[in-house]
Amino acid sequence: MAVEGISPDWEFDRFDDGSQKIHAEVQLKNYGKFLEEYTSQLKGIEDALDESIGDVWDFTLDPIALQLLPYEQSSLLELIKTENKVLNKVITVYAALCCEIKKLKHEAETKFYTGLLYYGEGASHTSVVEGESQIQMGRFISFLQELSCFVTRCSEVVVNVVHQLASLYSSNKSATKIIESSGVHFQTVFEHLGELLSVLLTLDEIIDNHAALKDHWTMYKRLLKSVHHNPSKFSIQEEKLKPFEKLLLKLEGHILDGMIFQACVEQQFDALGEGVSVSKNSTFAEEFALNIRTIFTNVESKLGEPAEIDQRDKYVGVCGLFVLHFHIFRTVDKKLFKSLLDVCKKVPAVTLTGNIMWFTDTFLVAKVPAAAKMVDKKSLQGIRTQRDSFLQQKAQMLVKDVQSYYVFVTSWMMKMESILAKEKRTDKFAEDLSNRCTIFIQGILYAYSISTIIKTTMNLYMSMQKPMTKTSVKALCRLVELLKAVEHTFHRRAMVVADSVSHITQHLQYQALNSIATAKKRVISDKKYSEQRLDVLSALVLAENALNGPSTKERRLVVSLALSVGTQMKTFKDEELLPLQLVLKKLDLISELRERVKIQCDCSFLYWHRAVFPIYLDDAYDHAVDAARIHYMFSALRDCVPAMLHAKHLESCEQLLENYNLEIMDVFKEHLLDKLCKEIEKDLRLSVHTHLKLDDRNPFKVGMKDLAHFFYLKPIRFFNRFIDIKAYVTHYLDKTFYNLTTVALHDWATYSEMRNLATQRYGLVMTEAHLPSQTLEQGLDVLEIMRNIHVFVSRYLYNLNNQIFIERTSNNKHLNTINIRHIANSIRTHGTGIMNTTVNFTYQFLRKKFYIFSQFMYDEHIKSRLIKDIRFFREIKDQTDQKYPFERAEKFNRGIRKLGITPDGQSYLDQFRQLISQIGNAMGYVRMIRSGGLHCCSNAIRFVPDLEDIVNFEELVKEEGLSEETQKSARVLDSVLGDLTSNSAEGTEYFKKLVDVFAPEFRSTKNMHLRNFYMIVPPLTVNFAEHSISCKEKLNKKNKVGAAFTDDGFAMGVAYILKLLDQYQEFDSLHWLQAVREKYLREMKSMVKEQNVQATSQDEKLMQTMNLTQKRLDIYLQEFELLYFSLSSARIFFRADKTAAEENQEKKDKDEVSKTGNGDSSSSSSTDPSMK
Repeated sequence: MAVEGISPDWEFDRFDDGSQKIHAEVQLKNYGKFLEEYTSQLKGIEDALDESIGDVWDFTLDPIALQLLPYEQSSLLELIKTENKVLNKVITVYAALCCEIKKLKHEAETKFYTGLLYYGEGASHTSVVEGESQIQMGRFISFLQELSCFVTRCSEVVVNVVHQLASLYSSNKSATKIIESSGVHFQTVFEHLGELLSVLLTLDEIIDNHAALKDHWTMYKRLLKSVHHNPSKFSIQEEKLKPFEKLLLKLEGHILDGMIFQACVEQQFDALGEGVSVSKNSTFAEEFALNIRTIFTNVESKLGEPAEIDQRDKYVGVCGLFVLHFHIFRTVDKKLFKSLLDVCKKVPAVTLTGNIMWFTDTFLVAKVPAAAKMVDKKSLQGIRTQRDSFLQQKAQMLVKDVQSYYVFVTSWMMKMESILAKEKRTDKFAEDLSNRCTIFIQGILYAYSISTIIKTTMNLYMSMQKPMTKTSVKALCRLVELLKAVEHTFHRRAMVVADSVSHITQHLQYQALNSIATAKKRVISDKKYSEQRLDVLSALVLAENALNGPSTKERRLVVSLALSVGTQMKTFKDEELLPLQLVLKKLDLISELRERVKIQCDCSFLYWHRAVFPIYLDDAYDHAVDAARIHYMFSALRDCVPAMLHAKHLESCEQLLENYNLEIMDVFKEHLLDKLCKEIEKDLRLSVHTHLKLDDRNPFKVGMKDLAHFFYLKPIRFFNRFIDIKAYVTHYLDKTFYNLTTVALHDWATYSEMRNLATQRYGLVMTEAHLPSQTLEQGLDVLEIMRNIHVFVSRYLYNLNNQIFIERTSNNKHLNTINIRHIANSIRTHGTGIMNTTVNFTYQFLRKKFYIFSQFMYDEHIKSRLIKDIRFFREIKDQTDQKYPFERAEKFNRGIRKLGITPDGQSYLDQFRQLISQIGNAMGYVRMIRSGGLHCCSNAIRFVPDLEDIVNFEELVKEEGLSEETQKSARVLDSVLGDLTSNSAEGTEYFKKLVDVFAPEFRSTKNMHLRNFYMIVPPLTVNFAEHSISCKEKLNKKNKVGAAFTDDGFAMGVAYILKLLDQYQEFDSLHWLQAVREKYLREMKSMVKEQNVQATSQDEKLMQTMNLTQKRLDIYLQEFELLYFSLSSARIFFRADKTAAEENQEKKDKDEVSKTGNGDSSSSSSTDPSMK
């Protein structure tokens, strides 16, 4: 209850203890802190976005973009409010119609023009397919239907505008006047009407120039006929076909016959019954003609002048209005008609959109036949010749134009930079703003002039089908760059421009309001009251109200309509009216600055002139100093993309974009990137090989191109990719150098040098080619040897002790060698699987060689001699102390020469010796492969700490409960480690395999002729010793052909064949080495005795001869002993201590031991690795 007792007027705030103030200060402090942080964050964002990735920002993909265009929130009814209700209605009607026309025009430009223009594009590869054109047309029908509705709507709006104007300017005396219209000229409404007519006229022109569209339409109609005959085949209901055919006929008549504009102007404008009279309305006819003349006078004075902005478009509108006037009132103003045609001298053609050109003379003669009769054919012919001469003149002037515009635009850019960089001064604020306004407008004017030159020239060449010179193309491309430079300047300084624009518009509105206020005072001060004066006053008030607010399209439209009423009765003096009109024009331009710049600098028409791009790139490549300009060209090519999104004839517009993207990229690669890559590579090669004096590289004679400029370019943005020229060339060089190094490993140093040079000269950061195991140690590749083993064994010599192959002869100054490290690296590159393949190849090779071997042994001459020798040895071995006589072997060696020699002086025994050497080389190669494999495995497994105790990774991973992928990886690792340990521990006994595979055949009864082999070994060794000594002697001679210091392949071959035949014991029974040693020692002893005897006679020449003989005997003995040592070493590989019978017994014993074992799987694995 006590609570209720408190009086309601008790105010707690009465008592101020200062707490609120403290609280407010704290909040203020926090707010200040927040603002500081927020500012620094914004600054960070600004800094991050400031240095754009490309030189030219992609305007469609700006991370943050400023929209300067103000949008009107109020409706027209809210904007147009005065006390004068009648005037309100009049202005509202015309404003609404003008807004409607603007909307229709925008829709046509963004949707219908592009949809029609791009029809049939992007399908160049697919249109070959039968039926593709019909499918495209099928997709396009809905678009044509929309277009038909749009055209109907436009025609309705035209009729409505005409009716509204006719009812205002009525010649009917009895009818009540809406407002006093005698001094009122709604020029703006007529201009808008002209715009709408030019939209219809443009649609006609596009369709008229579109051959593909018409062809596809005919094909589509033909298709429908066939569907009609057999609807079930196409699963279509017959009752649906008829309406569809009617619709197509309607579409064709409405749109495709090129009668859109004609149908619109030939409409019934006179409303039936009580409606508005138009054609009989003389007042309206006069007003109509007056407005056409006024607009034309304004347009004509500016055409072709530097200050021209949109006069050409208005000129097209005027011609449209002229035709409309003729069709409504059926009168022709001859003077105006002539004046309209005379403009052709200044403006021979107007670009309507894209690549569509519009010729005034053709249009007027076709649409106003009554007037055409008055014009003689000569003057029409004159206009056409004038057009040709205009084009020639333009082509000649282009280079001059480029130079002058270059100066204009660059100086304008400097002004822009300087004026925008300056701080605004409060004392000269107005002056600053007017300066900025002038410079902005100047930019738009330059953009318009340049754009007009490019479009008119390019499209005229195209429509008149005349060839362009390269100079003209280059000049036009330069102009495109300038156009983009203007746009880029506005874009780059968007922040400051946006700031200035709002101030400038306010300043201009203030100026306009001032002059309107003056006029208003004048009207108020005049005390004479009349309705007309009231209208004027209301109109001025309306204009004031509209200007007091943002400068939106709607408000500016209301101002111009209001002033159409407000300027009658001389409310403004002439010297006041012109400045006001100028201010309003400026206001129009500045309010739509961004949009105007975008439209004027739009280069989407380049899509139809893509053919100039290769020429442009060739020029850019030749003038590398200006490389940065490529950015501007790509920016221009990107302008086509937004327009392509409206293509309706393909399944998706992505196809069109993809085709365009690929086309431009292919051209760019062909004409710039690939040329650049080749040139850089050539330059690097020539610089590295200067010592070869390849060609004259004197820059004063052959000129010099500094291509490094291309590498300073920032990446170019195109579609959704960046083209980085530097990265592209670097990748090309990396790839080329790497591939060529792998092909010729000895060139690695040259390519390293070229890499370093590329970095120094062009700043290219190259990648090192980390080829496996470094490049020097690769040598001849195992694969290469394997494929050409027959060539390898004949060209290389084997050294048994060092396990090395040396090239027999070479064209170079050095001989190639192959050792275990080379083989190991090769195996590391290709994998261990290559080892078995190599042995297989060797087996195939040996089969062929053994066939020749068998044929030689089977030869009658050889066989008979060997049998004779065996018989002879058996008879005399007791007398010769079981030694085979040296003389017999020597006799055999010499005797074979009688059988014949080859052209290069070789006997059959020489060739047989070579055959055995080749077989031995093949075995040496197999031995080296095995050693290389072990070497590679031991290198790979060196990081495993203990080969005896390797943990099982799979089990460990399972214990930890890791993922399935990890378990799989661990399983693979275990198997790899298992393979490596088994390989490194054992290695495969390839020799045993190669013995086992051939031995049964060699030892079989059908090859009995091979059993004589052991007897041919002594003569072979004699032959070998002679050959080896002659090779070694050649080492000291100047001509080293045939020189060699090792050939252990022979020893390997003999040892291998003896093992295959199981003839080690038979050969040992010859005691051949002892016989050789005895022979030479005996000769040396007798030589010493001889020397002692001759020493007394003092015959120097004889003594020299004796010394030489002794030296020769020494060399021969040494050679035989070396051969014996090599043979003994080689025999160890083939287990020469055991005969075939002993080996078989040993094998049986082992098998029995393994069977009697405990059956454990581990004990069953043979201790002999060859059993695996």
